[in-house]
Amino acid sequence: MTTIPIRRALLSVSDKTGLVDLARSLADKNVELVSTGGTAKAIRDAGLPVRDVSDLTGFPEMMDGRVKTLHPMVHGGLLAVRDHPAHAAAMTEHGIGAIDLVVVNLYPFAQTVAKGAARDEIIENIDIGGPSMVRSAAKNHAYVAIVTDPADYPLVASGETTLEDRKRLAAKAFAATAKYDAMIAGWFGFADQGELFPATLPQVLEAPVVLRYGENPHQHAAFYRNAGPSTPGIGQARQVQGKELSYNNLNDADAALELVAEFRDAEPTCVIVKHANPCGVATGATLAEAYEAAFACDTVSAFGGIIALNRPLDAATARAITGIFTEVVVAPGADAEALALFAAKKNLRLLLTGALPDPARDGLVAKTIAGGWLVQSRDGGMLTDDMLKVVTKRAPTAQELADCRFAWTVAKHVKSNAIVYAKDGATAGIGAGQMNRLESARIAAWKAKDAAEKAGWAQPHAIGSAVASDAFFPFADGLLAAVEAGATAVIQPGGSIRDAEVIAAADEAGLAMVFTGMRHFRH
Repeated sequence: MTTIPIRRALLSVSDKTGLVDLARSLADKNVELVSTGGTAKAIRDAGLPVRDVSDLTGFPEMMDGRVKTLHPMVHGGLLAVRDHPAHAAAMTEHGIGAIDLVVVNLYPFAQTVAKGAARDEIIENIDIGGPSMVRSAAKNHAYVAIVTDPADYPLVASGETTLEDRKRLAAKAFAATAKYDAMIAGWFGFADQGELFPATLPQVLEAPVVLRYGENPHQHAAFYRNAGPSTPGIGQARQVQGKELSYNNLNDADAALELVAEFRDAEPTCVIVKHANPCGVATGATLAEAYEAAFACDTVSAFGGIIALNRPLDAATARAITGIFTEVVVAPGADAEALALFAAKKNLRLLLTGALPDPARDGLVAKTIAGGWLVQSRDGGMLTDDMLKVVTKRAPTAQELADCRFAWTVAKHVKSNAIVYAKDGATAGIGAGQMNRLESARIAAWKAKDAAEKAGWAQPHAIGSAVASDAFFPFADGLLAAVEAGATAVIQPGGSIRDAEVIAAADEAGLAMVFTGMRHFRH
C-alpha cells in the first residue's frame, strides 16, 4: 500500500504558524497527538487532546529541554520497518508504538545570529532533537511522513499520506537539515573561529527561479538566493515590471549595481553596462544629467544595455531612459511619475533594491573550474589618500586628481586588461578585456573619438582627461597611447620592473602620474 493512515503524530515546532488548525484537523480524524513543551501547551490551550512526549518515553523533559525526544520510544517508533519481522518483534517486546507523522521545524538559529545575540544564546538555539527526528522520519519515509514547512500542512491534514508525498517531504526534510547544519558550520567557521577559508566551506542556496536559458539558448539556468540574512542586491530586489529576467540580465544587472554602489554617497550617478562591462559612467547635478553624460560616452553600446542609478528614479530620468531600448533599470526606488512613465514600456524591467550594497563589505566570491571551485575574498579595496603616491615631476591638479579617482573606481569594474579615460566626472572612453594593455588604451581612445563625432563635440573628451589602468603598464607603449589620446594625468598601481621607464615617458610628455599600490584585475 502506498497510502498510509496517520494514527499517531508527533508535533514539535518552533514556528507555531498553522499549528492549531493542523492539530484540530488531525484530531478530527482520531489521530493521537504527541507533543513537547510549548507546542503541547499551544495544542492544549486550543482545547485539543494531546499526550506529552514525557508520557510516551517515561522520562521527563530535562536539562532545560535539551533532552526530551532523544529516546528509543520516539526513534524506535520512527525508524521501525513495519513489515520487517525482527523490527515488529522489537516494537512488541519493548512496547514501542509506531509514529506515522512528524511535524517539526527547528530552533531559529539563523534568526538568533541575525539579531546579534550573544554566543551563549546562539549555542542554545542549535537544535539537536529536532534534526534527529527529522532525519529518522525522512529515512523511513516508506512508512513515516515528515513535515518541516507549515506550507506543507495540507498534505497531511486529511489523516493519510501517499508514498509520493512522503518522498517529496523526505527530500525537503533532508534539504532543511542540510541547510540548518551548513548555517551552523558557517557561523562556527567564519564568525566564531574567524576563519577566512574553513576546512569545509558550507554554502546554502535556496528558492530557485528557473530561467528561460543560460548565457545561450542551449544552456539550462536557474537563480538561487543566499539563505539567511543577505546584503542588499539584485537577489533581494523587487521587480516592479517587465519581462522575466534572463541569466544575462541578472549577471549584467549585478555588475551595474556593484559599480554604482561605489558611488552610493556621491552626487547623482548613472552606470550603463553591456555584457558585464561598463560602457558609460557619469555623475551630475541631477540623475537626468548623469544619464545623458553616461549615454554620450558610448551611444551604440548603450542600446539594449543595463542601467543602474544611485538615487531613486525620477520622472526626468525615466523620460530620458525610455528614449531608447533598455533591458533593465536598477535603482534604490522610484517615484510615482517615473513608475507611470515606465509602465508604458511593458517589456522594460525595473528592479528596486531599496538600498545599495556596501562596496567595501567582506565576503567571498567563487567560480567553478574543472574538478573544484576557486574562492577568493571580494575586491573591496577602496582608494584612500594615503595610498596615492605622485611619481612624476608634475603633481596632478585638483581636477586631474578627481578625474583620476573617478577613472580608477570605474576601472575596478572593467574586465582586464582595463583602460578608462575620464573627464569632469564622466567616462570618455573605456577599453575592456583585451589581451594586452596597449590595445585596451587604443580602443578606449577610439571610443572617445567616436563619441565626439556622434555628439558633434569639437574634440574628444579624452583630451585633457585622466586615464586609469587596472594594473601596471609593463611597457611605456600603453602610456604613450594614452598621451596620444590626449590624457594629461595617469593613475595606475605601479610595481613593474620597468616603472622607471614608464615614469620617464610620463615626465617627457608632461603628464602627472600617481601610483596606488593596488591592482584591480577582473576576469
